[in-house]
Amino acid sequence: MTADAVQSVLAPAGTQASTIYHLWSLMLWVATAVFTIVSGAVLIAATRRRSERSSTRPDSRVERTLSRIVAAAVAVTAVILLALLSVSVWTGRTVASLQASSAVTVDVIGHQWWWEIEYEDGLASRRVRTANEIHIPVGQPVVFKVTSRDVIHSFWVPNLQGKRDLIPGYTTAIWLRADRPGVFRGQCAEFCGLQHAHMALEVTAESNADFERWLDARRQPAVDPPGEAPLRGRDVFMRARCATCHTVRGTDAAGQVAPDLTHVASRGSLGAGTLPNSREHLLSWVRDPQQSKPGNQMPPNPLPAGDLDALLSYLETLR
Repeated sequence: MTADAVQSVLAPAGTQASTIYHLWSLMLWVATAVFTIVSGAVLIAATRRRSERSSTRPDSRVERTLSRIVAAAVAVTAVILLALLSVSVWTGRTVASLQASSAVTVDVIGHQWWWEIEYEDGLASRRVRTANEIHIPVGQPVVFKVTSRDVIHSFWVPNLQGKRDLIPGYTTAIWLRADRPGVFRGQCAEFCGLQHAHMALEVTAESNADFERWLDARRQPAVDPPGEAPLRGRDVFMRARCATCHTVRGTDAAGQVAPDLTHVASRGSLGAGTLPNSREHLLSWVRDPQQSKPGNQMPPNPLPAGDLDALLSYLETLR
């Protein structure tokens, strides 16, 4: 993940997140006020001195006053709860009301433990497939069609929207709109196994022009690598196990069970936010990903040092 990525429900950057934040703020202040009043009443009752004059019959006026206080407290409680219920229903409808026929459509598929991302388009050649990174235009509605390939995951980018569970074999939609540019961290919010904590994603909200440039760049296939070492690295990639799991468009590598690596060098992290995307960490990840992310589906690669160095040189050209 990039260093400037933000993840906080208290810094809403979208219409839906702002609505949820306002509901949370209202509930917080109402609950704080109720807690303060009740605590004060309990404190007064606990410290009030008993009358020195004892009586076998309580004062009827005191009883009536206490009864009125209790009745008023019950009535106020009912009004508060009804008001919060009404605001909650209104918030839910507002969050679900964002729809548009021209929205950007993004398919999100949860895996153990990474995110498969695909941008829909009427032309199959213009579809964009990537992993663990999402770009969206500021001020435009975006619909995410979410599902899972294995267990229940939960898609959550708190700066932009609430949570949405990803159910295996069942596709649901969640809408959002970013109101300002920024880089926002998301994560899986449903425990999904050993590496649940290392299942992050990054959402970049940017201008429409920057978004279109990013899409156009991701539509391009991998180019022939320059230099002897990257060319050798591509041969290593094809004859090793890499090409059986990963796709690199523009080559014969067409694996479907692991992240698309066509533009892997342009991503900010490796392993769904587990490691920064640097040559040192890429070396560690390719050689033995189980050291950094135990239990993930990628096996160790016991390559000779020369082949491993050439492979890294090739992967660094995939931008």
